[in-house]
Amino acid sequence: MQRDDVRVGHGYDLHRLEALAPAGAGRPLVLGGVPLEHHRGPVGHSDGDALLHAVTDALLGALGLPDIGELFPNTDPAWEGADSAVFLAEALKRVGEAGWSIVNLDATVILERPKLAPAKAAIRARLAGLLGVDGSRVNVKGKTHEKVDAVGEGRAVEVHAVVLLSRA
Repeated sequence: MQRDDVRVGHGYDLHRLEALAPAGAGRPLVLGGVPLEHHRGPVGHSDGDALLHAVTDALLGALGLPDIGELFPNTDPAWEGADSAVFLAEALKRVGEAGWSIVNLDATVILERPKLAPAKAAIRARLAGLLGVDGSRVNVKGKTHEKVDAVGEGRAVEVHAVVLLSRA
């Protein structure tokens, strides 16, 4: 492969977690399009799916395009409560239009609770389906912050995603 045949993109997202409505401002916790049972959820303008947001930004970043906040601003009422799969679909459309395809995705979800392990297979399968790639090209890791800082105290969820693109 030549250097101009591949692109790497990194995406990052963090959402504050609060008690679910009506007790708080939290939305139901969804990661990678998969609902997770938890008493706290993300505070966000859309559905708050930090994993899909990070993957979207990784794809856009690999292309040198504006980030998710520029394309889908939280000041636009059209995106209130929106399914983050819509954002990912737009990024994927742009990847294809630019002549690229996904080689692989590697994501790390940092969340104290709930534990990600029971949902990892479902999340990987959902991501692979949304991305249109074989499941072997998608990896999701779950980590904690060992009770340090807002993430470790269960007050936030943090996600890093790295995507490799190649010329289609």
